[in-house]
Amino acid sequence: MTVRTTAAPDRAARFEWSVWFALLALVTIALLAIRDRINEAHVALAYLLVVQGASARRGRTLGIWLALVAFVNFDVFFIPPFGTLAIQNPVNWLALLAFLATSMLSAELIYRAQAERAVALEEAHRAKDAVLASVSHDLRTPLTTIKGLAHEIAEAGDDRALVIEEEADRLTALVAQLLDLSRLASGTTVVNAQPNEAEDLLGAAAQQVAGRLNGRELVIRVSPDDGLLFGRFDFSQTLRALVNLIENAAKFSPDGAPIEVSAAREDSWLVFTVADRGSGVPASDRERIFEPFYRRAGSEPDVSGAGLGLSIARGVVQAQGGDVRVVDRPGGGSVFSIRLPAIASRDLARLADEPR
Repeated sequence: MTVRTTAAPDRAARFEWSVWFALLALVTIALLAIRDRINEAHVALAYLLVVQGASARRGRTLGIWLALVAFVNFDVFFIPPFGTLAIQNPVNWLALLAFLATSMLSAELIYRAQAERAVALEEAHRAKDAVLASVSHDLRTPLTTIKGLAHEIAEAGDDRALVIEEEADRLTALVAQLLDLSRLASGTTVVNAQPNEAEDLLGAAAQQVAGRLNGRELVIRVSPDDGLLFGRFDFSQTLRALVNLIENAAKFSPDGAPIEVSAAREDSWLVFTVADRGSGVPASDRERIFEPFYRRAGSEPDVSGAGLGLSIARGVVQAQGGDVRVVDRPGGGSVFSIRLPAIASRDLARLADEPR
C-alpha cells in the first residue's frame, strides 16, 4: 500500500496546504461579518466542514493542523471576551473541547476509511493478477494441443485447419502478453541489464517486424554525429518494447506511410524513437494509452490487439530505470520514445572487460 505523507510535502502539496489554510481564513472572515447573528454551533459546523474536506483531500495531518488553528480562532474570535484566549463562561469550554474532539475524530476516521479502501483495492488487484496468471498458464497447454491437431489436419488437405492454426497462434500471443502483464504487475519481471549497442537492437527489431507492417516501409535512422551508441539495458526485454511500439505504429498509420525508427543520445539517456503518420494521440489520452486494455475512442473496429502492447512496453522499460513517452509529430502523427540509461563515450573502453 502506498501511503501519502505530508511530513515533507512537495511543492504541489505545500500549495494545497496553503489553499486550505487560506480557505479557513476566509471562513473566519465570513463568520466574523455575521458574528452577531450566529452562535457557537454555527461556527463549529463551518469549521468542521473545512477540517473534514481537507482531511478527505490531503489526509489526516492537514486535518489535525486545521483543527488546531480553527480551535484557536474559535476561542479568540467567537468566545467572549473577544480577542483573547480567556473564557468567561466555563460552559464555553465544553463547546470548544467538543469541537476539537469532533474535528480530530473526523480527521482520524476519514484517514482510516481511505487507508482501508486503499488496502481493499490493493487486495483486489492482487487477486486479479493471480487469476490472470493462473488462467494464462492453464490456457497454454490446450492451445498447443489445438495448434498441433490443426497442423495435422492441414497436412491431410483441409485448408480450414490453417485458419484454426492461425487463430491458435493469435491466442497464444495474447496469452503470452497476459503472462507478461501479470509478471509486471507482481514485480517478478526478470531484468538483466547489460551494455548493448543501439544499432544491434534496431537491426533485431527490423528483422522481427518484417512481414508485419502490411507493406509499410520501415526507415531506420542513426545520426552519424553520435558515434557508437551504447546503453545499459536488457536486450530481449527492450527488443520486445521496441517491437510493440513499431507494431502499434503500423496499426494506426495510413497505408503507404513509412514508419521511422531512430536512436540518439540525449544527455545521459539513450533514446529510441518510433514516428508514425497516424491520427496522433490527444493530450488527454497520452497517459491512458499505456493502461492495460485501453482502446482509444474512435479506433477502427478492425484494429487488432487487446490493448496490451503499450502497457507492456512501458512496464519493461520502467523496470530498467527508463520510461516510454509519446508526443505529437510535426506535420501529423505521433512520436513514441524509449528512454534508457546511456553509457558515456569515456566509458566505452571498459565495455570489453565487463562480463557479458
